[in-house]
Amino acid sequence: MAAFRGALARLSIRSTGLRPSTITRKSNHTMSSSAMSVSEVLQQRFSVRAFKDTPVPQKVLEEIFALARHAPSNCNVQPCQAYVLSGAMKDQLQEELVNAVLSGRPPNPDFDWNVGYQGVHRDRQFGSANALYGAMGIERKDKEQRQVAMLRNWQFFGAPHAAFFTMEKYLKMTGAVDLGVYAETLALLLAERGISCCMQGALGMFPDPARRMFGLPDEVGILFGMSFGYADNDAPANKARTDRVTLDTSVHFFS
Repeated sequence: MAAFRGALARLSIRSTGLRPSTITRKSNHTMSSSAMSVSEVLQQRFSVRAFKDTPVPQKVLEEIFALARHAPSNCNVQPCQAYVLSGAMKDQLQEELVNAVLSGRPPNPDFDWNVGYQGVHRDRQFGSANALYGAMGIERKDKEQRQVAMLRNWQFFGAPHAAFFTMEKYLKMTGAVDLGVYAETLALLLAERGISCCMQGALGMFPDPARRMFGLPDEVGILFGMSFGYADNDAPANKARTDRVTLDTSVHFFS
């Protein structure tokens, strides 16, 4: 067997001109002794919709987004271009987004978000909304307060930072899958450092203000965004919890 492996390696070198090498990745990140495991993060996570105004240090932001580059993508195309906003630029975009939403113009997303949930998916959608509004003390018939709560999406829920995830439009579903994997990787890296987030399709609904700020060309679109920072644990919105389907509902094992 050893001789076979050696012959195979020599054949590979002759036919390709390449010598095998060991791929290593070095990280300067030191795991904190208090950091949660991935299992703990997933069991405790929820979408945070109220944040403290304390910013995440720039050095920590750069560390997180540098590590997120190692997220997998189809054929290693790495399609995601992320735009991270803080401070005055974040405040400016927030104002422009709120004005766009309140203008009465319909949403004009760069990608097709027009999905009408059906059946059990619609039930879960309603269940999620009821959990949130119930925690906030908003009655189902109180449409005005529900709209106020909805508007907080474009105010980044008071977060000190927001990220917008973009890709070239021709990538369609394949690129969308890659962006989802990238965003989940970011969420785990954030949680490891005690930083919370909320993924938001709403941040792709009115893309024009962000497109202008980022100078995006026509062939690039905003798929969705994320608000992130340190959670305000006392906020009613952060008391909301949703349930999960049973394992036998979501996974089918074959052997």
